[in-house]
Amino acid sequence: MKNKLGILFVALLSVIVMTSATKTEATGIEFEHVTLAEAKVMAKESGKLIFIDCYTDWCGPCRRMAATSFKDEKVGELFNDSFINLKIEMEKNPDGKEIARQYRIRAYPTLLMINAEGKLVKQAIGMHSKGDLIQLANNVLKK
Repeated sequence: MKNKLGILFVALLSVIVMTSATKTEATGIEFEHVTLAEAKVMAKESGKLIFIDCYTDWCGPCRRMAATSFKDEKVGELFNDSFINLKIEMEKNPDGKEIARQYRIRAYPTLLMINAEGKLVKQAIGMHSKGDLIQLANNVLKK
């Protein structure tokens, strides 16, 4: 009897953990795993702008934003509905050096919003809270 209760308890606990993990995975900004060229095609087809998080692995504010602001549900809803979202490690990603040169990136994190042709719409430097990101996106989308 104790074995059956133990197995039932473990099974129930597994279901609870899996359910809560599924809920948290679905929130926040969903970043595409594509090149900038592919994102431009996607933007042209969808009529959306491209949002690029330009970061480096060694950047503390970049990591903090990835763990907090980018995971916010409201931020995710707005950015996922309105942008093609890219996250580019500027020192390791093949597009990184060209993006840094083209958009004159000198600090991290740098957030870029560009159109399907690659024209800069907005550039924001530094760490941003979830409220800052929502305001930034709304200001860009109003234009």
